[in-house]
Amino acid sequence: MSALRGVKRIGYGAMQLAGPGVFGPPADPEGAVAVLRRAVELGVDHIDTSDYYGPYVVNDLIARALRPYPADLVIVTKIGARRDDTGNWLPALAPDELRSAVHDNLTRLGVDRLDVVNLRVMDDSPLEESFAVLAALREQGLVGELGVSNVTAAQLAKAREIAPVACVQNLYNVTERADDPVIEETNRLGIAYVPFFPLGGFQPIQAEVLHTVAARHGATDRQVALAWLLARSPNILLIPGTKTVAHLEQNLAAGDLALTPADLAELDAIAG
Repeated sequence: MSALRGVKRIGYGAMQLAGPGVFGPPADPEGAVAVLRRAVELGVDHIDTSDYYGPYVVNDLIARALRPYPADLVIVTKIGARRDDTGNWLPALAPDELRSAVHDNLTRLGVDRLDVVNLRVMDDSPLEESFAVLAALREQGLVGELGVSNVTAAQLAKAREIAPVACVQNLYNVTERADDPVIEETNRLGIAYVPFFPLGGFQPIQAEVLHTVAARHGATDRQVALAWLLARSPNILLIPGTKTVAHLEQNLAAGDLALTPADLAELDAIAG
């Protein structure tokens, strides 16, 4: 059974724990540690991270805050990119770079095996060689399951020809719905779909609809946006990120927000 099959539907995305621009250390490392520990206290059993967040900063914080890890905690990391000295995001898809990235994640997180590794694709180039490298590392026992990130439906199909795909992590939210076909396909295949940027990019008129629905429920706009995603498809898992315990608690509470058919109809109509 997939490690992600049994996790709670709202996890935690750790990207924001790094400094501005996901680069360098946070201004408040103790606050970052507190957020991670509170997430686990509240039952979060799925954390999304990457060694290129910082770089290295976020994985170091996770290890500091949570080791020894709870037995039910699934840590998902990403490889396929790197940062230069000024914080630019660059591809790192050569076989040696991918192997090194897996070993770096193992070392920084302090584990013998990574639960899930996503291959982050930077464009629509062929991914077969890169994904084959990950498949080999999976056969070696260094990786439990594989995922893909920022991919098209065609790239997902190519990856599945090489090895099983446990999850897809793509851009999707209540206003950005170009990935609807991929959501339908992953749901059909039993693959988890994890939207990134779930809470951003809203235009004023779209934000007004979110606010109207939120007011009916005594909720926040962010909670409504997350609840809409949970209602969108049963295979969607959420990894909203935050630097504060208060926002963490609000995000997790979105799981208890029951949107009505009328709410969903209003929200469905605001796609950009």
